[in-house]
Amino acid sequence: MDISPVLNFLHCETPKAWLDYAVQHIDILLIDHAKCEKKAASTALSLMFKYPSRTELQEKMAQLAREEILHFEQVFEKIKERGIAYTILTPSRYAGKLRKLARDNEPDKLVDFCIIGGIIEARSCERFASLAPLLDEIEPELAKYYRYLLKSESRHFEDYLILAEKYSATDINQRVELLLQEEAKLILGEDDVFRFHSGVPANRG
Repeated sequence: MDISPVLNFLHCETPKAWLDYAVQHIDILLIDHAKCEKKAASTALSLMFKYPSRTELQEKMAQLAREEILHFEQVFEKIKERGIAYTILTPSRYAGKLRKLARDNEPDKLVDFCIIGGIIEARSCERFASLAPLLDEIEPELAKYYRYLLKSESRHFEDYLILAEKYSATDINQRVELLLQEEAKLILGEDDVFRFHSGVPANRG
């Protein structure tokens, strides 16, 4: 699948150091991936409850929540197949740092949450695409699954940005650029923990 719109949107690609660490720590990768799918579904449902009068948001978030829960079930099955203990992992700073940048007033808060949602989905898509070739020989079934996810993640990214444009009273490009700049700093910087959306693991020993 052509993910050039995602690559053109993001300000950076995943560093090689993160990818190298990820393929050596498939257990953590899968556990956190599963958690991310649950969190994505939870975020979609939260937006539905918070903005019940936004018809298009209701429709797009309902579809997104269904798909994310399905993805969680699929990843959870892969965790079980590998005999990996499904443990609780502390979150990375990634999503929390981005959401702290959202404006407080409405509808700007909703617009920012939609932009941030789009950025997170775009990063997920980019990481699946970057990981798949590296997993072809060591985890071919997982590589195939990550390629399968590209279509839905790419659509989720587009859906979030469509909603941001719809509900914003002004052009969103300036906000998108600001948030993308901050996202790139998180991806290119070092993190104390390795997670699906973390920066480069500080301790790579």
